[in-house]
Amino acid sequence: MPTITTCLWFQTDANEPAAFYTGLFPDSRILSATPSERSGGTSIVSFELWGRPFLALGGGAEVALNYATSLQVPCETQEELDRYWDVLAAGGAEQQCGWLTDKFGLSWQIVPTILPGLLSHPDPAQADRVLKAMLGMAKLDIAGLLAAASAG
Repeated sequence: MPTITTCLWFQTDANEPAAFYTGLFPDSRILSATPSERSGGTSIVSFELWGRPFLALGGGAEVALNYATSLQVPCETQEELDRYWDVLAAGGAEQQCGWLTDKFGLSWQIVPTILPGLLSHPDPAQADRVLKAMLGMAKLDIAGLLAAASAG
């Protein structure tokens, strides 16, 4: 059965980001690489992250990645969240509410798996406290979110 594949346009050689991401996430691998005749680098890399298909295109500076597309990484623990955050934010830029941009310009959301439930809690006051706590964070802090949820 055909699969929808996300193509990410990078301003650099395609191999560097693909190798970086597949080295970070479990169940990830590079499937194929197509050399670029123009630059001598790699123009297209087919790879999987957590078993999902992606293409990295080393397309050059004509197009830049932006926040219109981001990848969300669900994290069960603070340790897992910290690990992904620290590696992906290195050389990039930290943003508000668990968002960051990595060194290749790709946007990520590094979020605890409990967050949707906290933000959609039936008690609107509790959900609002969690939202306000989250708005004050760059990297999300699970203990801080839980403390906000139980503060009422």
